[in-house]
Amino acid sequence: MSRGLRRSVHLFRAFLVEQSDPAHFYCELARDSVAGIAEHLDLDGAHVLDVGAGPAEFAEAFHEFGATYVPLDADPDVDSVRHGGVVGDAGHLPFADGSFDVVFSSNLWEHVRTPEAVADEMLRVVAPGGLLYIAYTNWLSPWGGHETSPWHWLGGERAARRYERKHGHRPKNLIDDSLFRVSVRQGLDWAEAARESRRADVLALRPRYWPDWARPILRVPGLREIVTWNLLVLVRKR
Repeated sequence: MSRGLRRSVHLFRAFLVEQSDPAHFYCELARDSVAGIAEHLDLDGAHVLDVGAGPAEFAEAFHEFGATYVPLDADPDVDSVRHGGVVGDAGHLPFADGSFDVVFSSNLWEHVRTPEAVADEMLRVVAPGGLLYIAYTNWLSPWGGHETSPWHWLGGERAARRYERKHGHRPKNLIDDSLFRVSVRQGLDWAEAARESRRADVLALRPRYWPDWARPILRVPGLREIVTWNLLVLVRKR
């Protein structure tokens, strides 16, 4: 799979219309994400758990590759769960150890209080040789405040008050309530701990939307927190 500048431009253009045309953005993101997983594991017949599922486009992308797809979310009204998914807590998954070939989680980490514990729980239900895919938006990225961005750089609560004055209601994502200050460093440290404890082999650590040649950004503390935008962590369970 080619991850050059053209791919990045394509994804960023889709990202610009996330609010006005979410189906287009999530369709492009889902295809890109699933194709990346397929580089490391044959998805035909694989059992996939999507933790923090939401847009139905991810289900469609996994089905195109022949996978059996199980969406899980705490919200029973999200599209992918409403039509046959599982309502559950990402920190206490209702599945036995090693139940899935792939556990997939896109933009969940920034919405849980204990992201490392959630990652451990997701790894628990991955079968040996299977994959855990985690991608999340870090707090100091330009989009870290989600709908309040980039004003979150001046403080989460201040950004929320500004949003409320402009739109007449509080934002969906409130700092320290449904949105948390997760860093790139946390994802890198979790992956290293999983490797050192011999629970998993690290297959990829990279800025999700950037070309492959941008990976050295992750070696630069401070800078990586601003320009990564979204960190991808991909590991194979031992």
